[in-house]
Amino acid sequence: MIQFRCLMLILFFSIPSELLAEENALPNIILCMADDQGWGDVAYMGHPDIKTPVLDEMSRTCLRFDHFYAAAPVCSPTRASVLTGRHPNRSRTFTWGHELPPQEWTIAEALKEKGYATAHFGKWHLGSVTSQSPCSPGKHGFEEWFSAPNFFELNPWLSHQGNPIKTEGEGSEVIVSKAVEFIRNSIQKKKPFFTVIWFGSPHTPHIALEKDRKPYQHLSKKEQNYLGEITAMDRSLGQLRNELKTMGVQKNTILWFTSDNGSRPPGSTSGLAGKKGELWEGGIRVPAIIEWPEIITRPGKSNLPCSTVDILPTLLDIVQIQQSNAPHLLDGVSLYPLIQNQIIKNRKPLGFWKYPAKGKPRKSDEILEKLSHQLKNKNQDLSQPDWKYDRTVKYSSEERPGHAAWIDGTYKLHRIPKKSGNIEYRLFNLEKDSKEQTNLSQSHPEILNKMKADLTRWQKSVVHSMNGNDYHH
Repeated sequence: MIQFRCLMLILFFSIPSELLAEENALPNIILCMADDQGWGDVAYMGHPDIKTPVLDEMSRTCLRFDHFYAAAPVCSPTRASVLTGRHPNRSRTFTWGHELPPQEWTIAEALKEKGYATAHFGKWHLGSVTSQSPCSPGKHGFEEWFSAPNFFELNPWLSHQGNPIKTEGEGSEVIVSKAVEFIRNSIQKKKPFFTVIWFGSPHTPHIALEKDRKPYQHLSKKEQNYLGEITAMDRSLGQLRNELKTMGVQKNTILWFTSDNGSRPPGSTSGLAGKKGELWEGGIRVPAIIEWPEIITRPGKSNLPCSTVDILPTLLDIVQIQQSNAPHLLDGVSLYPLIQNQIIKNRKPLGFWKYPAKGKPRKSDEILEKLSHQLKNKNQDLSQPDWKYDRTVKYSSEERPGHAAWIDGTYKLHRIPKKSGNIEYRLFNLEKDSKEQTNLSQSHPEILNKMKADLTRWQKSVVHSMNGNDYHH
């Protein structure tokens, strides 16, 4: 592996080794994810207009990642990576609207077996949210779920265990309030909780409340609604944190916030190249912060390249579940040493691969309103699976179509297939050139060839998974 200098300013002390040995010391875990929030769509990154006071405070008091990556440049694949610790192509969750196969082993299943109460709130986008779907949150380890098949706005329809319900209120506030109810019930039952809150903001069509548009009156209507949605989400995050304090559980609760991919206009990449849907930095580098007051007692900032594939391995490590328990190959690594004020040396590289595939449109409110009508009229057999794993489809390990990228330390390699059939490689030093403007492929042949070989091996491993060869149950 290419050696690199890890740029970190981490000023908090480590967890006592005996703390997690106590059975009742299992931390509560909340994973929050924005929908299309770009790397520059927070005030702490220097955005000139946006109001994100809660995220700004967290960036000053918690562990902040400035080189954190979504595993994919669009939503569904990144969400799959969070739950599985694997690159989404391994599960054939290639692009938006694609399902997460029931064969995949998720962090919700792992924590449920550990004794956690598990719940999902908000955007699912990994399959149907009907009760009989093999790809629903309930079939992936979530005991409680109040979920939407895709993004949502004001007064959203949400599926509670397969039962469509029309809610009232700002979308982010609605799902946080539902999550708080679940957390409160879990505390009463004296169970640690694992809560996934996936916001529908700031995804299009961008519809913000008047009070959230008000701080942005000097901007265009489009910008007012976009930034207003982020401000509402930020406020909801603050409400969640306040409730955790009120319930007396914030101290030993891990709250991990990030986004599913980069932004597109009017969102901000803070000058990074590319946008949502692309493997340039602007399409995959996203905001990320971890809060855990009992352990992270002083602020920290890290430039170590990390990714959504690292979330599952990190949580397994924290709750003392062996990674060997995973039935599939994992792509992520545990960031727990980083949380304990230790430098992670020689972390394995991060692979990205935008496999060419068509998205599957899912209009959330329309789907759930129609489902509500069908259930009331009992005019559809909902017991039929909406998904089937087709083992007859086989993928070539030699062709490997689509743009791929490989981050190893400070270097990033792009593999770009051309219509001519040729492959173009571009190499960048992200430490010196985060905007990916100076191609080093000619001047650094040794690094180029090493990274090309490593990327090829990784892509062939992914194809092995795509062909179902690491499904053992």
